[in-house]
Amino acid sequence: SGNARVYDTAWVIDNARVFGNAKVYDNAWLSGDVEVYSNAKIYGNAAVYDNAKVFDNAEIKYYAKVYGNACVFDNAKVYDNAKVYDNAKVYEDTEVYDNACVREDAKVYGDAEVYGNACVYGDAEVYDDARVNGDARVNGDAEAWS
Repeated sequence: SGNARVYDTAWVIDNARVFGNAKVYDNAWLSGDVEVYSNAKIYGNAAVYDNAKVFDNAEIKYYAKVYGNACVFDNAKVYDNAKVYDNAKVYEDTEVYDNACVREDAKVYGDAEVYGNACVYGDAEVYDDARVNGDARVNGDAEAWS
């Protein structure tokens, strides 16, 4: 519905749904009970599967993966082999990229960046312009902010 577009060599299978003004293209792959909507874009060999949700102006691109019950929304971007999964949430102008991961019940928001080989997990929160990079691990009930 809406102006949703699935084109080029994109795959949308199983119960995956694309609606609103969302766009899925350039070898992107959606499967499971995924929902992609609002102005979200999935492209560049990215994969979104299981029960994940991507919405608002979020972008998943360049071999990134979002899966499990993860949510990526607002203006967040996940790209360059990064992974967001389990019950993780990435939102509010945040970027997760390189080989970084956000998993379990972690939240990354507020213009934060997670990149390199960094991983945020457990109940950790990263926010307010914080940068987590290199081989850093932020876990448990940790909080990181600038």
